[in-house]
Amino acid sequence: MNIYKLHYPGNVTIDSNDDYSLAVGFFDGLHKGHQSVIYEAKRKAKELGLKSAVMTFDPHPSHLFGGGEHKVGYITQQPEKVRLLRAMGIDALFVVTFDWSLASLSPQQFIDIFIKGLNVKHVTAGFDFSFGSKGAGTMVEMAALSEDMYGTTIVEKVTDGGEKVSSTRIRQLLSEGNVEETATLLGRSFRTVGNVVHGEKRGRLLGFPTANVEPDKDTVLPANGVYAVRFSFDGKTLDGVSSVGVKPTFHNPGDIQAVVEVHVLDFDGDLYDKEVAVDWIAYLRPELAFKSAEALIEEMENDKKRAKEVLNA
Repeated sequence: MNIYKLHYPGNVTIDSNDDYSLAVGFFDGLHKGHQSVIYEAKRKAKELGLKSAVMTFDPHPSHLFGGGEHKVGYITQQPEKVRLLRAMGIDALFVVTFDWSLASLSPQQFIDIFIKGLNVKHVTAGFDFSFGSKGAGTMVEMAALSEDMYGTTIVEKVTDGGEKVSSTRIRQLLSEGNVEETATLLGRSFRTVGNVVHGEKRGRLLGFPTANVEPDKDTVLPANGVYAVRFSFDGKTLDGVSSVGVKPTFHNPGDIQAVVEVHVLDFDGDLYDKEVAVDWIAYLRPELAFKSAEALIEEMENDKKRAKEVLNA
């Protein structure tokens, strides 16, 4: 998959003569709704003899418009998005910098530069996709401004349980710790990618050594609690128990930020500085404060047993 990083006005050209069937959207999460758009663009590519492409934007528009309080966290960071799109068999990815220059373009300018200018011959997007200054452009306008240079397809909303599958809904589910329903909407387990860093090493003293995973900045995490997970590194995938939280048995909850710790089952080795992936499989219990280290150890044994049962089911 060829990856092109584009920035208006400085860099908006690509070193390719291919014609494209393009899926366009932010696509945070690459959930089932997004997948329906992308696979439709891929189907049109095959039908029309084009290369398949996806256009996404970075950062999320809320990071430009929302200010500090209203920035949304990412369900999938760019590297994970790239991995998933490559697995979907997409030929090209256009990553467009979302800044005030881009946000100020009129719908016509956006089309001239990022659709016609990139040899796009068919555009596919969700029914609610908008573009141009203040989101003034819709897919109806995308079609009206084509001058017969490209075709368009509008993909209707995908629902689950009578509700629209959306990134907003997934963030809400994660805030509730509902990783099981999140997986249903994603079509795969929710994944957190990060690096293993040095922590307090208290888990090792308790007999439960943990990998302290530092996710990328602005990554969405599940609600504080304990989860059954699968833990991947160096091409291996092992079972584990993960806690998200502030370790209230040892800390005042208001004093530190939430951390991700994973006790990898049946593993003994050095994981420091490795990039790892945590796939969240099932919620086990809320984060609790225990009166003693002994009580915590007893509960951690129970967590380990329950995680094995869930992951072996």
